[in-house]
Amino acid sequence: MLRSILGFAIFAVVAWLGLKILFGLLGGLIAIAGTILWLAALGFLFYVVLRVISPSTADKLRDMIKGRRAES
Repeated sequence: MLRSILGFAIFAVVAWLGLKILFGLLGGLIAIAGTILWLAALGFLFYVVLRVISPSTADKLRDMIKGRRAES
């Protein structure tokens, strides 16, 4: 009986440590994804404002990002 209780206790500790590591890694990945989405939203807002203020500059910026040659 003592052996089975000790076995369950060790299993619980190992499972707890495993879950702590797993959720720690997932939390880090979620934080990185959130940061990337936040920066993408800021870039989109910058592009929309630029499109409203100066459409030709926004076209040049879009062509530069896509890798197209600028027409001179």
